[in-house]
Amino acid sequence: MLIPVSIAISMVVFMIVHLLPGDPIDNLLRIGSSPEDRALMVAKYGLDQPLFTQYFLWMGAMFQGDFGQAIVLRRPVIDLIGQNLPYSLVLGGLAFAFSSIVGMLLGTVSAVVKNPILERFVRGFILLGSTVPGFWLALLLILAFSVTLGWFPVSGAKNWQSLVLPVLTIGFGGVALVARVTRVALQDAMREDFVMLLHAKGLSPGVILIKHLIPHALLPVVTILALRIGWILGGAVTVEFVFGRPGLGSLLIRAIGQRDYPVVQGCLLMLALAVMIGTLIGDLAQASLDPRVRENKS
Repeated sequence: MLIPVSIAISMVVFMIVHLLPGDPIDNLLRIGSSPEDRALMVAKYGLDQPLFTQYFLWMGAMFQGDFGQAIVLRRPVIDLIGQNLPYSLVLGGLAFAFSSIVGMLLGTVSAVVKNPILERFVRGFILLGSTVPGFWLALLLILAFSVTLGWFPVSGAKNWQSLVLPVLTIGFGGVALVARVTRVALQDAMREDFVMLLHAKGLSPGVILIKHLIPHALLPVVTILALRIGWILGGAVTVEFVFGRPGLGSLLIRAIGQRDYPVVQGCLLMLALAVMIGTLIGDLAQASLDPRVRENKS
């Protein structure tokens, strides 16, 4: 299903981008250029052709590995994506690891430890992490830890210190989501009949938790973590721009401002593919962990 879904997404992306007001020619023409100059420039980049013709030409080139030429930056789009993608992958990978590890630990502790104060804290943290916008949290972290305390740089990507605040910003919402799913999954697993049998056999609570409860509750957690792969790259768009980091997000926002259609289309398609690949990984993880899913898939 990845192939037809990718084609459908490419059509939606192409149409939405070309329906935006303005065009990249406005950023190329000099002040005082005549309408004839504009018409020549439009024809040069094929923008005078019908949208369906432009779409099929773009898709034909895509199937050959050609993402097109950036109109404003005048460089191959694949080169621009290849130059910025590693920054997004590093940021997304660290944010994914942070949200996964901390979220699972926090969810496990809140499910196992029967403490009303801890319970309220975890619930409040989950609610806060699920509702706070990433760009607003980024501005607060910059104000607190960069401007006031001076611990971390405000922007850039020169060293590991410049990664701390962006990783915390992107990972914060993920921690809340993973903690909530882990907590609910473990609480549901604790109500199963086999847990009572394990206690009756004399197994310690730690052994039951590590060897039986966590593997049993891992299926929904792995599924949501796989979906987070695409969500993290998509959520990094505004965060990269706020922190002034290079990456797909900064490239996309700059290209949108310039109406550079090939760059916008290439970046959006890459982000959409990341979400679909994350969904595929989630399906494969489900099949590997749950025999019932394997039987249904076959």
